[in-house]
Amino acid sequence: MKVQRQIPVTAYRAAGFMDRYQRLIRSVVIPYQHDILWDRIPGVEKSHAAANFISAGRVLRGEDPGDGFYGMVFQDSDAAKWLEATAYALAADRSPELEKDADELIGLIAAAQDSDGYLNTYYTVKDQDRRWTDLLEGHELYCSGHMIEAACAYYEATGKRTLLDVMIRNAEHIFRRFVEQDVPGCPGHPEIELALMKLYRLTGDSRFLDLCRRFIDQRGADPDFFRREAENRGWSVWGSDGRDTDYMQAGKPVREQSDATGHAVRAVYLYTAMADLASETEDRDLLAACRRLWRSIVSRRMYVTGGIGSTVHGEAFTVDYDLPPDTAYAETCASIGLIFFASRMLENEVSAEYADVMETALYNTVLAGMQLDGKRFFYVNPLQADPGISGVVKTHAHDLPVRPAWYACACCPPNVARLLGSIGKYAYGESADTAFCHLFAAGTVRFGNGLSLLCETDYPYGMDIRYHVSGRGTLAVRVPRWSAKTLIHFGGRSFAPSDLDCPAPGAEPAGPFLRGGYVFFSVDGEADIRLILDGTPAFIRPSSRIPRLAGMTALRRGPLVYCFEGRDNGSVKALRIDSSVRPELAGAPEDLPEAAVTLKVAARRVLDDGDQLYSEAPERSEPCQASAIPYYTWANRGENEMRVWMP
Repeated sequence: MKVQRQIPVTAYRAAGFMDRYQRLIRSVVIPYQHDILWDRIPGVEKSHAAANFISAGRVLRGEDPGDGFYGMVFQDSDAAKWLEATAYALAADRSPELEKDADELIGLIAAAQDSDGYLNTYYTVKDQDRRWTDLLEGHELYCSGHMIEAACAYYEATGKRTLLDVMIRNAEHIFRRFVEQDVPGCPGHPEIELALMKLYRLTGDSRFLDLCRRFIDQRGADPDFFRREAENRGWSVWGSDGRDTDYMQAGKPVREQSDATGHAVRAVYLYTAMADLASETEDRDLLAACRRLWRSIVSRRMYVTGGIGSTVHGEAFTVDYDLPPDTAYAETCASIGLIFFASRMLENEVSAEYADVMETALYNTVLAGMQLDGKRFFYVNPLQADPGISGVVKTHAHDLPVRPAWYACACCPPNVARLLGSIGKYAYGESADTAFCHLFAAGTVRFGNGLSLLCETDYPYGMDIRYHVSGRGTLAVRVPRWSAKTLIHFGGRSFAPSDLDCPAPGAEPAGPFLRGGYVFFSVDGEADIRLILDGTPAFIRPSSRIPRLAGMTALRRGPLVYCFEGRDNGSVKALRIDSSVRPELAGAPEDLPEAAVTLKVAARRVLDDGDQLYSEAPERSEPCQASAIPYYTWANRGENEMRVWMP
């Protein structure tokens, strides 16, 4: 049973930090990515996504396909994620020009749908006889999932049904095949499962819930399925043979899984759907598996920045505590998926840990995935960059020191846009009588239970959060674990969370109380609530189980992890941090286009030994002051050395 749920995207109006990002998405990112989809920007990786839909429509009408299909097998999903991001932009600002662009693309998509409901440009243009014969690699269900999400979002934002009706027909087509005709199999790349849950809630059609359950139940029930499928068809998209069941999270039934394995994006998309289905159907075994998988990630397989997936080989989880900083993969999409997973776990149980991880992933890896001007993007988010090595030598070729303008595999840029455009759904939740504040996002919220809220804050740099609440009910506000000293003002008095009672579920005292890391306030009419969080910078020590980080430290202030760049410090490799001295707060460098709080840190600089590669002489050093910037702002000033973990 859901203890709370996400608010509709239309219920939140951003202000402050998130408003600046949403304005950037609307004014720069969405138009830029629209031009990318239409191949209108010279000098960047070609997309051809819009042209693929045009070609598919021509094929279905018996016409010449023109340029034919170009791109990855999942190219349709780039258009879907752009449409979803556009829907959220329209929910905030109903721009006629932007809506016209979206409707034009939707018209092309509708024209590319076959009469039986099938929709996929790769197979429609290239080989219709191979439909549904390569679940392992074909991404047909993955593309449908992203387009279903776009359809739900566009209907919610605009009330227009064209894309929604297209995707309902597509989902019905998939239901007929996999449920009514009982064809075995599940997606090689999970995604449609979480989308079907959205479609079920929007339409109330239980077929879509049943289809989601079918795919989740099928995964791992027959670990040899993908291998046999590959052998039987005799052809391949890119050579996968289906034997690596961990890669697809298919080595055993999902309810028996304990370790986060394989492709990190696939994993957290799957876990998101599992958590969503568990709350919808009260499946305790499924929820127990979600808890084990969550613990596997956050306790043993997650970077300090909220990045997940430590190896380029399969973009995947490896084993516990294998978290190398310089060869990290930490795909932007994986951290976005971790936010999805955390948000759905919050619907099963209100625990501040889920929101804490959601916040860490958002303010560090996700924001780092996009340049501050919104025009360049990281797919991979390393915790260390060394010019001349990063992006150059084979072992580090994936860890680029600067953001490219676009990618042949362009899943991350539109994913960032759709997440930031819909951030209100993750920041706030609601139940019948309670409004939940999971993230400290400035702006206004109108909850479906009658409560309304104004949040004023300069977060994540300012640690003062003020709420004005109207209505009758309960407001629940998270107290982050990183805040060592939190002060709350409410009802004419001040107190710390530790001063409050922690009643068992069902017992609710009259005054504020603490449960699951949230403070619950009773509101009747108007109320003002103020949280003052601890903005003291903190040095973070890694577990001794993580190789290569012994004797290292990282720096965090509030939700922000910090890093050291060569631009401010010269050779970062030569720095040794003095963690016995508290860092000082400072303003942003003049050449960093962000109103950021930087940190000045006591350090020593090792003096250069000249041309000696090795030396028996004692190390020589001198005192200095090092400068740290928020990790998400790195690589905005050209190619630089960068370190998160410092000796």
